[in-house]
Formats: sequence, structure tokens, C-alpha cells
Amino acid sequence: MPESFEISASSGRYQVTVDSGLLADALRSHAGAVILIDDRLADALPAGEKKVIRVTAVESSKSLEQAAPIVAKLRELGAHRRTHLLAIGGGIVQDVATFVASIYMRGISWSYLPTTLLGMVDSCVGGKSSINVYDYKNLVGNFYPPAEVLIDLDFLRSLKAEQMIGGLCEAVKICYARSAEEFSAYLADAPAIDMAPARAERIVVRSLRAKQWFIEIDEFDQKERLLLNFGHTFGHALEAGTEFRISHGVAVGIGMVVAEEYAKQNALLAPAGRKCVERLTGHVELLLKELPQLADELRSLDIDLITEKFDNDKKHQADQYRIVVPKGNGALELVGVARTEQGRMTIRKAYRAAIERLAKINQLLMI
Repeated sequence: MPESFEISASSGRYQVTVDSGLLADALRSHAGAVILIDDRLADALPAGEKKVIRVTAVESSKSLEQAAPIVAKLRELGAHRRTHLLAIGGGIVQDVATFVASIYMRGISWSYLPTTLLGMVDSCVGGKSSINVYDYKNLVGNFYPPAEVLIDLDFLRSLKAEQMIGGLCEAVKICYARSAEEFSAYLADAPAIDMAPARAERIVVRSLRAKQWFIEIDEFDQKERLLLNFGHTFGHALEAGTEFRISHGVAVGIGMVVAEEYAKQNALLAPAGRKCVERLTGHVELLLKELPQLADELRSLDIDLITEKFDNDKKHQADQYRIVVPKGNGALELVGVARTEQGRMTIRKAYRAAIERLAKINQLLMI
């Protein structure tokens, strides 16, 4: 059964629809739109579609340097202030589309069809763009929600295991951040990489409904929504430190394990909270076990480089590292860690413990 609901933003309300076959509907309803699409998906478009901008979905594409040619291409295609942009792809395409749509002629309307599970359960709502500058990940960006989000579940059929796992890591993060009840309900849905379409729809809707609360109460990341950085600050360093061989969703999954290790090592959890977090990371570990290729990355991780990348994260302050960790009964909290050598060593220690733990699960010998 199709699901549809609205999300409130400062710029207005936008509709989210979850169903199958929505790509064809979007192409019909937005005839004449400029289509910004993942290059690998271009064959899904009707033959003869002329107003198409292809994007190579790699990390280097979401940068200031790569935005300029897309803006120029929009102009070459005759795009004007009333032109609609239809974005089709995963998170990289979304970041590029959000940013470009917001700056082209001071802003044009756009719609988004996420094609990855990660995009469907998380980034498609909230209206954020994250753009890299040189080696600095997500250093610039803005908030510019689409006019509508169309989640076509048919795209899930073509996803690889790693893409499904990355999406599920993000989904469970959101549900855990929302509440213990939402987390339990998520687990009861029995998420899996080979889940049937009906179950996938439940997972997508549950995750988006959970995120809806955060973005409507704190659209511009000032308080509650910051909790959704759980796993991200630790994870971004893993992405950058491996030149993005560890994908975003998988890195977030590992990052949640790092956050748990930090909490345990610094006695931040009560017994009940520790048990609650172990349910979360146990689920994440089961997902990550399905990725045999992760073994080589875990074996060769350079902790010094990872720590350096962590040190450069944009969310930190001059005198504090800012991380989201579970505390007390397991609820998440944004905490500050002194930006000293001692503070840095506590971060390194958490990374080491998590990596060794995940390596053991993958039956590896650390070197």
C-alpha cells in the first residue's frame, strides 16, 4: 500500500510518497524538467530525453569545484527561474541537487527520487546539502528542501548488499535516537538485506517518521537534530581515512560501535543503558558481518590517520571535540571532550577497541 505524508519546513510543506513505479509518474508530471541523474541510472530514462545532466556518483562530485559545471550546464539547457529540477540518485546526487537548486538564479524548485536505501530512510528529508571543499568533508552546505520526495521502492531491487546494509545502519540510528520504543519497533520489523518490498516499505516509513520529529522540531540543527550525528563524527573520519573505500552508511555503523566503546570506557552508561546499547550494536554487528570485503579495510586501518581526520571534523569547537554518545539509561547526548592530548587519546582508545572488536567478529587477526 502506498504511504504519503507531509513534512513542515520553514519554506513550506512538502510531500513524501512511498510506493512502487514512481519514477514513471515523476517523468510524466514533470515533463520539461531538467533531470539531474546518477550516470549509472541514465538508461532508466526514456530514449530521447534531452534535458539531462549526468553526475558520477563519487565523493569528489559533491564539491564546490564540480558544482560550477552543473550550474553552467543548467544555463546551457535553458533553465530559468521557473524551471523544475528532478534529481534521481543516491546521497551524492541529492547533495549536489540540493546545493545547485538553491543557488541557481537564487533558487529553483526541485523534486527528489532517492535510489538508495540510505537516501530513502534518511537523507531524502530534512533539506540539507553537504559539500566537500578540498580534503574537508561536508564543510559547506545549506538547507533547501525539495518540493516533493518520491520514494520508488523498485530501485531496491538493484542494490548491492553493502548499499542495503548502509541504509539499515542509518535507519536503526534514527530510530534509536528517537526513543527506546521506536528502536524496539524497528527491530520488530525484522530489517534484513533481502527483505520483501512490504517490509522495506515499513522500514522506510518508520525511519522517515522518526526523523520527521527531529527536523520539524529543530530544522536548522541547533539542538535535538544534532543527536542524529550519532555515529557520524566517528564515521566521517573512517570514510576520509580510507579515501571513502568504507562507504558512508557502513562507516556510520562502525561509528556507533566506536561511540559505545567510548561510553563504556568512560563509565557513562548505567547497567540498563549498557544493555540497551548492546542491542543496538549487536544488530549493527550482524549487518556488518555480511560484508566480507570489510575485513581488509579493518585489517589495514591507520589509527593515526583516522584520528587526524576526526580532529578536523567541522562539528568540533576550538577547545572541545563534540561527539554524540549514549549515556545513563542509553539515551543519546551531545558531549564535549577536551581538545587536549589526553582527550585525543580517549578518542583513539575508543577507535582501537571498536576496530579490534569488529575484526574479531569478522574472524581477523589484528596486526
